[in-house]
Amino acid sequence: MARILAASRAACCIIVVCALAGAHVATAQQWNDSTTRALVARATARRAQQLADTALSDYTATAHGYLTFLAQVGEGLREPPKVVRADELVLEVYWRSPNLSKQRIIGRRDTLPLPTDIQYHRDHLGIVQNNFPNIIRLGEGDEVRDVPHPLSDVGFALYDFVIHDSLSIKLPDRTIGVYEVQVRPKQPEQPRLVGAIYIDTATAEVVRMAFNFTRPAYLDEQLEDISVVLENALVGGRFWLPREQEIEIRRTGTWLDFPVRGIIRGRWEVCCYQLNNGLSPAIFAGPEIVQAPARELARYPWTGRILDSLPPDVRAVTDADVQRVQEEARELVRRQALARPAGAAITGTQISDFVRVNRVEGLAVGGGAVLRFGEGLSVGLSGRWGFDDEQAKGRLAFRAQWATGRSVELFAEREYRNASDFQERSLLVNSFASQEFGSDFTQPYDVRGAGVGFELGRIPGTRIRLAGAWERQGALSVHATPFTGEYEPTIPAWSIDEARFSLLVDRPTTLSLLGTEVRLRAEVRGGWFTGHDTTFSEASPTFARVVAAVNVERPIGDQRLVLATLVGAVTARPDVPPQEYIFVGGPTSLPGFDYSRFASRFAASQRIEWHAPVPFFAVPLGAFGSSPATMTLAPFAAVGYVDRSAPFAAPAEGWYPSVGLGALFFYDLLRFDIARGLRDGAWTFEFDVTRLLWPIL
Repeated sequence: MARILAASRAACCIIVVCALAGAHVATAQQWNDSTTRALVARATARRAQQLADTALSDYTATAHGYLTFLAQVGEGLREPPKVVRADELVLEVYWRSPNLSKQRIIGRRDTLPLPTDIQYHRDHLGIVQNNFPNIIRLGEGDEVRDVPHPLSDVGFALYDFVIHDSLSIKLPDRTIGVYEVQVRPKQPEQPRLVGAIYIDTATAEVVRMAFNFTRPAYLDEQLEDISVVLENALVGGRFWLPREQEIEIRRTGTWLDFPVRGIIRGRWEVCCYQLNNGLSPAIFAGPEIVQAPARELARYPWTGRILDSLPPDVRAVTDADVQRVQEEARELVRRQALARPAGAAITGTQISDFVRVNRVEGLAVGGGAVLRFGEGLSVGLSGRWGFDDEQAKGRLAFRAQWATGRSVELFAEREYRNASDFQERSLLVNSFASQEFGSDFTQPYDVRGAGVGFELGRIPGTRIRLAGAWERQGALSVHATPFTGEYEPTIPAWSIDEARFSLLVDRPTTLSLLGTEVRLRAEVRGGWFTGHDTTFSEASPTFARVVAAVNVERPIGDQRLVLATLVGAVTARPDVPPQEYIFVGGPTSLPGFDYSRFASRFAASQRIEWHAPVPFFAVPLGAFGSSPATMTLAPFAAVGYVDRSAPFAAPAEGWYPSVGLGALFFYDLLRFDIARGLRDGAWTFEFDVTRLLWPIL
């Protein structure tokens, strides 16, 4: 992997190539063996000497970086986070022996794709000098405080070390050998660092650090984890100085176990070193990180937009280097040293778990709680009561989860399951539309059962779930009355006892070629059933079905192409239970047609949409800034195909095209659609929030 460092204004670039030099050395090494301890002792001594090295009295450099705040929502937090705020910064960096540091922000601009009033800690606005001091602090001591550095006199006795790998760094005039030394605390229950340090075998200087922290190191209870990657480059042929740095800080709620995560990511590149210029000590007076006057900041010559220049993988769930740090840290110490502590929490995957309205239950209220025992063991209980049907629904689950992402779950439940595979609107908006206008976009039927589920972890980056259950299913009746309008009847679900097996493959949105974003979700399920109050002619009635949804988005400048493909098929003998048919129709699966207009043994739809920003008025939001002075127009076309309609649905066969126009406004959080079905369709209108928020509504 070739990397280029601009060494100084008068010096040429140095090409650094890193290559794996051998198989894992750790197979031949033991923790705290004499070779490793000797290397760490040399590195500790060299680190102390480096601060007083008379050959390097001072230096200046330039740092360019991005500080982004992202939000991640949805059960399992699998979908990529959304950029809420992005800051681009340019710093003048000064250092003087023995350990004086100063950083001056000379360029800074920000953008707010979503409303926020977040303020960063001062030390997040600059780079880390000297691979941290002997006592590590982050967030000005509010996030991490007083963690001993492994390469310090105190740290040498507090950590275990082992040589894990060897690498070679090839320079034009020589090859440098580097050892990867893994570090773990002797007492994981104490505030400590966990990770790896890369050490030059000849000089014992630090080439790279990649680490996480143990749970007791975090002072803020909302902190999930902090990962740090520091890379140095050889400057002047002798000194390992900062080159690239990354930090990722993840926070989740503690009082409510709700699937929302806030992420702060800092990424820095340092270049243009000038050595031994005789810097005056007066430069280093005052705070380490300061900002130039507003007039000087305004003169910085920016080009393009911040969002256009962000690294292409900024929306990845976790940067590859940071993810590697997290995975290695979990392997080095037992899971509970990094995981959140045992305890109880109120839980819910979405707001509609607490309150909702539909045509069967009317107003329904509920909630849930989870009790964690540590070691990945937990028990969760959720429930809901409908005031119109006067029925209780709930779920009890015992879960064991491992650091690899694998898990097993035993569960029992009574639920009103939605027979429609494709969500047509957010549940929050559906509750409002149900109550006010009698428009309920769900197809509920009764399910009581118990089973077991297995999560196979990310293979690679994909959620794979196997589940088996025994269920008793049945039809439901309309009990509620809307304020205006009239509810449609529920589907005539069969009363059956069913042995059910399913395989779910869920690949979250991933960045592909040229920034294309691809998301895939597919489920295969089947089993056999018997009539609960009906006798079938077949000795062993069976069913099998498959449903898949693929979403592809391709940014083209400030515009975007959006494709959505849905397909489903079912077969059964002697016939398909009504609750297993494929339902399409509605603003998501087939706009311009009524909700679940089509119920068939085979159905597919393809939608193509184009997003283009146009001028719009901005809405001032006080401390949260103001909304963008643009909105997004989204003309679209769709076509569906259905075959072999269900006997309880309107007859349909063949192709059903439609066209429409969408408008997204207020940070693209709100959307209004108008569509027209071109074959036996109608004009349809829909107002909702962005799909980004559907998982938590």
